[in-house]
Amino acid sequence: MTRLPRFHRADIQTALAFTSRDVAILRAVARHHFLRSSQIAALVGGSRQQVLRRLQLLYHHGHLERPRCQIDYYHQGGSRELVYGLTAQGGNQLAQTADFPIRWTASGEVKRLYLEHALLVSDVAVALESAKNETVRFLHEHQLPATRRQGQIRPPFVWGVDVSPGLHIGLHPDKVFGLQNESDEPPALFFLEADRGTMPVTRAGLQQSSFYRKLLAYQSTWTQGVHKSRFGFPRFRVLTVTSSPERVAHLVEACQRLERGHRLFLFTDLGSFLQHPDPFTASLLNGKGEVDSLAESLGNRSPSGKDAR
Repeated sequence: MTRLPRFHRADIQTALAFTSRDVAILRAVARHHFLRSSQIAALVGGSRQQVLRRLQLLYHHGHLERPRCQIDYYHQGGSRELVYGLTAQGGNQLAQTADFPIRWTASGEVKRLYLEHALLVSDVAVALESAKNETVRFLHEHQLPATRRQGQIRPPFVWGVDVSPGLHIGLHPDKVFGLQNESDEPPALFFLEADRGTMPVTRAGLQQSSFYRKLLAYQSTWTQGVHKSRFGFPRFRVLTVTSSPERVAHLVEACQRLERGHRLFLFTDLGSFLQHPDPFTASLLNGKGEVDSLAESLGNRSPSGKDAR
């Protein structure tokens, strides 16, 4: 592979002839916002070396971005993967070829903490998307019935809910996806929350942000039927992936303070989640501290009504 600059673009005069692999790469990055090169190779398939060559060309031709905040990683020594995001030029190119409404955001200049959070989201989403399970189908946000019905590019899964008199909390999940089994039943809706352990679990009051406040907003979403009236889904669950088993224990403890809806919530740490060969059957803890899994959310065992308590 030709040695080219890592974090500034070379002056390449020849035009880039787009291939089907290039389109697949841009689609993968658009779906996940930021991806490591190995994640892109896993999603696109084929020769890893060929994917790396196309990533290099797409970057130097201006279709992909390598966030400069990752330069810090290279000062720490060792071999590290490059992280890619989509540029406006890449998004426009993708819009000409996509056969579905696609929502993308130009990566631009991002801070390191933002990138680390985005990569945590990608770690979980890529594990789910690339999982080998013959009975569970993973659905991207654009494949969900609510998105298709509304026919809009703007994300529909952003809402606010009243949790108490005078307190309205907005919710914007880090990722939205669906799971569907082999039957013709509607898919189960999931909201992903990526928790790096930086947000306080609880605070003295609800006016300041805390993870408990977020749990309370999701509980109110369920009790008020927002998932039914706004999105047309009979049920949903919230998967929280966090930094350590100790943090999981703290989040479960906070969830148990809720009056209702404990089984709506699933918790795990990233290390345990990624180590399991099948993320759909990996052991998670629900808000009551019971062992649960994503697969349990399908069919008649999904939490709804009394079962969500």
